[in-house]
Amino acid sequence: MKEGLRESLRSGAQLALAALLATGLLAGTFALTRARIADAEHRLQMDALAIVIPADRYDNDLVADSVTVSAQPWLGQPLATVHRARMRGQDAALVLSVVAPDGYSGDIGLLVAVDRDGRVLGVRVDRHRETPGLGDDIEAGRSDWITRFTGRALGDPDPARWAVRKDGGDFDQFAGATVTPRAVVLAVKRSLEFVALHGQALYAAPPGATLRIDSAPDDYRPQ
Repeated sequence: MKEGLRESLRSGAQLALAALLATGLLAGTFALTRARIADAEHRLQMDALAIVIPADRYDNDLVADSVTVSAQPWLGQPLATVHRARMRGQDAALVLSVVAPDGYSGDIGLLVAVDRDGRVLGVRVDRHRETPGLGDDIEAGRSDWITRFTGRALGDPDPARWAVRKDGGDFDQFAGATVTPRAVVLAVKRSLEFVALHGQALYAAPPGATLRIDSAPDDYRPQ
């Protein structure tokens, strides 16, 4: 009887040790995998941001140095991410995640980079559902239209001319597709206006903070 009890205890201890080792192995594997996934996601985000802001414009981690902003009238979505670029500790640029909610086929997602002087460093479309062959000319891979925002500012052109040519502005529309470029031009203009009004608060907020901005463009009409 005593021998049987000892055998049972020994088997139980072996099972417990095996379970402990298996748990430790799984935990280690999970931690290693999680770190690799996080690193891959970080690289993907940095690669996406590099499309609109040159690497020589900053020396900080754009992904880590970001804030969340509640400013739907300006940025077109309930919560938007704003990445802050800094050079030697000085404010250099902002990269805003923006939505043009009035595209022909729905939302158009944009990245808009604006430097410290209020000039556009770059604009790129990161998602849309516009009509192939018409509205999709907003993609950099299909035409150079989206690159024509680079170097522009609120006074270049004058605010009234931040529109497509059909509406009396300086920006081309597409043959058979005016709604799509009109939506993008307005979204970029509002991004510049937003930075002009609230850029200092965006730069000053601690990383990871959430800012609520209650103002709205003068011509904003809730949809």
